[in-house]
Amino acid sequence: MLRRRLYLQIYLTIIASLVTVVILSAVMWNVFDRDRAEGRVADVISQLVFKALPDAGASGNAQRAALLALGDDLDIDISLYDSQDQLIAARGTVRPMPRHHDGESGWRRSRGGPSFILNLPDGRTLIADPSGGDGLHPLVNLLIMLGTVAVGVGLAAYPFVRRLTKRLEQLQLGVERMGAGDLGARVDVRGRDEVARLAESFNESAEKIEKLVGAHRMLLANASHELRTPLSRIRLGLEMTQGGQDPERAAALRQDIAELDSLIDEILLMSRLDADANFDLSQTVDLVALAAEECARYDDCELSGSAPDIRGDPRLLHRLLANLLENAFKHGAPPVSVRIASLPDTVTITVGDCGMGIAEQDREKVFQAFYRGSDRQNVNGYGLGLPLVRQIAESHGGSVMIVPKEEERSAIRVSLPFGRGTG
Repeated sequence: MLRRRLYLQIYLTIIASLVTVVILSAVMWNVFDRDRAEGRVADVISQLVFKALPDAGASGNAQRAALLALGDDLDIDISLYDSQDQLIAARGTVRPMPRHHDGESGWRRSRGGPSFILNLPDGRTLIADPSGGDGLHPLVNLLIMLGTVAVGVGLAAYPFVRRLTKRLEQLQLGVERMGAGDLGARVDVRGRDEVARLAESFNESAEKIEKLVGAHRMLLANASHELRTPLSRIRLGLEMTQGGQDPERAAALRQDIAELDSLIDEILLMSRLDADANFDLSQTVDLVALAAEECARYDDCELSGSAPDIRGDPRLLHRLLANLLENAFKHGAPPVSVRIASLPDTVTITVGDCGMGIAEQDREKVFQAFYRGSDRQNVNGYGLGLPLVRQIAESHGGSVMIVPKEEERSAIRVSLPFGRGTG
């Protein structure tokens, strides 16, 4: 779907605003300044007034009487000057001649304010004030025009700007809620531009953070519970050996310490993977050789298949294979098979056994730290093997899944890309 780019929205908003300014300016210019159109009208009016008034050679009283009659009929203030700019007659407020009169008819600004000047054919000048002396100052008219344009532009641009800023404000509130500790904070995703993509990224990040914090809380809670068992056994064993050295008890203590050390090692590795530690994923790894090394540690374990070298961390992939085999022998039944296959862009590792497999309701839960099925509570282990397998696979850009029972009764498959570059 085509996304509307934010810079295009801003650009189109500016263009629309400029178009609005032009249109309103043209309208207001047409209303307040019609010099060209009025020039022709003024010429026509000059001819009509010239014919309505006595000629320039008539007496002042005759011209005054005609001017008063014309002003009364039109209800305007009007002043008549001769060719020497001397006042002949006036009706109402006398409007003075402009200091710099260019001899053209039309609206002019004089000492008394704006007025309409008519230059008659015989050289006389008639100055009329249609507003009766109550017209607004030209500066006021200009301010009114600019104010109207500004209001029009503001009204046209406000919906666009407000739509953008409102989404940014909602995103800000979501970030503030997240910063205040509300890990469930999410924002609405509206539109298809950069702001919408930013909201999507925020929601995705917030979800990952919520899951990560929840996993860490569960990890700490379960770790504290699991650590108590070997520690209690060690404490009890120390108390029992106070009276003398018991070789069996000492061996049991060493075993408890080894279990405790292994548990702490797995917890630390999970924490490093959660924290996206800087593992070197650019090394060349021969999966077949790693698998052969791990399979050699078990009886009834068969390796088959081949694949080209991939990029990754050998130690992490070694742990992945070790956990898969340990899980198969601990929770399944021999013989165990390890099959490596090469696809166009990935390598798959399938570890199968002859056990009953994982129950349908537990197929996703087994990848949760410290989870053990109801039928596996008495089996040694802490439930960290498969969660580590998933974390290692995902750190390499791969994935892990329980093979459907229609395909195999008990098998786990890991898919890894050929290379991810430098980690």
